[in-house]
Parts: sequence; structure tokens; C-alpha cells
Amino acid sequence: MNADLAPVRCRGVRGATFVAEDTPEAILEATRELLSAIAEANAIATEDIASAFFTSTADLRSAFPARAARELGWTDVPLLGACEVDKLGAPPRCIRVLLHWNTSRRQDEIVHVYLRGSDMMRTQDPPSHLAATPHPGSPGV
Repeated sequence: MNADLAPVRCRGVRGATFVAEDTPEAILEATRELLSAIAEANAIATEDIASAFFTSTADLRSAFPARAARELGWTDVPLLGACEVDKLGAPPRCIRVLLHWNTSRRQDEIVHVYLRGSDMMRTQDPPSHLAATPHPGSPGV
């Protein structure tokens, strides 16, 4: 099907990153890096983002990850944040995001982005298209 004729649907784009320490600067920098990498990997225009849902582990308390989206100019995008389930053995200092994106791309064309070693969380259930970058100081790496 020609991309110009493909219907626009709302698709989910996942991503995650680890944060070195619980400071506002570290949380916001890591989140900006993640959002920028997701947008670049998928050629996402801000006006096509329907909403963004952020989660962070309970050990990250000094800043809301969603603030980073506002700093990137996502002023009209609805944002929501929540705390991840505090599961024993889960990696610490982790931020996750689920973007809802209006696009004509097929689900298997979406690139999910995991930075700073966070792709280790997806080893048993990876999405079909995964972009990852290692980060030597990441938990679990």
C-alpha cells in the first residue's frame, strides 16, 4: 500500500532508559535523551503525538520525567506519569515511556528504543524492531 494512501492509526512506541542517580538533572537529561532518540528513530513530529505515558521506579523521586517532554517543546501533548510496581529484583532507577503516535506506519515498522542498557529488560520478550545502546554504568550491565 502506498504510504500516502495508508490510513492513519494510533500506534504505541515504547522506550526505556536507566538513570545514574536520583537528581533532577540526571532524570531530565536521561528522559530528554530517550524521547529524542524515539522521535529520531521513527521520524516522529511532535504534532503527531497523541499522548505520552511515563513510569519511573520508586527510587526516582526528585523530578517528574514528563517535565523533560515539556522542555523539548511538547507543550500540547497530553502527558501522564506513574510509579512502576516495586517488584523485588526489578532494575533500579528506570524510566519507561509509551508514546501514542498517529501514523500511517504498520505496527512492525515501529522502532522501540531502549537506552543505557535497558534493553536487558526485553531479552525474553523483545519487540520486532528494537534499537538499543549499551551504557557501561547502567544497572544490570
